[in-house]
Amino acid sequence: MMNKTCLMLGLTLVFTTSSALSHGEKRPEVKIKTQQLSDGLYVLFGQGGNIGLSVGDDGVYIIDDQYAPLTEKINQAIDDITDQPVKFVINTHWHGDHTGGNENFGQAGATIVAHDNVRKRMASDQVMAFFEREVPASPDVALPVVTFDNELSLHLNDDKMRVYHVANAHTDGDAIIYFEKDNVLHMGDTYFNIGYPFIDTDSGGSINGYIAALEKGLALADGDTQIIPGHGPMATYADMTAYVAMLKNIRDKVARLKAEGKSLEQVIQAKPSAEYDEKNGQAFIKPDQIITFIYKSL
Repeated sequence: MMNKTCLMLGLTLVFTTSSALSHGEKRPEVKIKTQQLSDGLYVLFGQGGNIGLSVGDDGVYIIDDQYAPLTEKINQAIDDITDQPVKFVINTHWHGDHTGGNENFGQAGATIVAHDNVRKRMASDQVMAFFEREVPASPDVALPVVTFDNELSLHLNDDKMRVYHVANAHTDGDAIIYFEKDNVLHMGDTYFNIGYPFIDTDSGGSINGYIAALEKGLALADGDTQIIPGHGPMATYADMTAYVAMLKNIRDKVARLKAEGKSLEQVIQAKPSAEYDEKNGQAFIKPDQIITFIYKSL
């Protein structure tokens, strides 16, 4: 099992700005896989956050844009569907594996949309203690030029796309996006369908906000909703329901131990996530790390 040092070495680039990214350049074998969800809606899987893609008479818009070195491959995947350029980019939050392509798409003329806090964080230097690194401010062309506070709507490509801010979840600037007609929900990193979530407490994230974001998504969805997670394969309502129940169970156990006066080290030793660790603790975030996020954010 990887320790934290190995994890940081392998995943530091997840949260860099586009100017510093080299992960995609080091791995030219990265391929963009396209999955069609409905007539005009797609998801692109590559390296970094999953990309939502809408194509229609009003143009092309994407949700998140992964790393800067992958922009050409992303455009090639879009070109296989349509010859129209990307007109809008909606960022689900500020992390570089979701915004790394902003500079390229911005220079190409796309309008970038995100929550107010995404622009604030991208426009200034950030410190991510978890990765023991500083993230420099992004160039102006990479910043969102349309920002919102609570929610907004885009009426494009014969669908109504609702963008909702979910506060202090993965970060303080998360957005989830629901396509009403097509019944598709993009959760951004408020849903990691690969195991335990990364809760960026340095950026305002918290376990209670994270759970609330998932519950907001479930309130929008139903049994037929196709759910795009921030990372991992497509998911269902049942999948996300089970994920919420797991996080609530772990949170409640940690909260009880903390209320008893247990230190973080003692709570980690108590293994409150043990029943879920085999399934959820083998990928990005390890059991002691999810316990740490929860303990510190309660």
